[in-house]
Amino acid sequence: MELLSDELLVETYLAAVQFNLDPEFIEMLIGELKRRQINPDKIRLGA
Repeated sequence: MELLSDELLVETYLAAVQFNLDPEFIEMLIGELKRRQINPDKIRLGA
């Protein structure tokens, strides 16, 4: 995860939510977003 840029992590999270991927994968992404102090609740799905 540490190799992903913040931008790519956010894009991956948005795609995972949009395509309704495995909830465990989405939770893993959310954990990494929080670790980087990026609030997943503030990310717009239409961005």
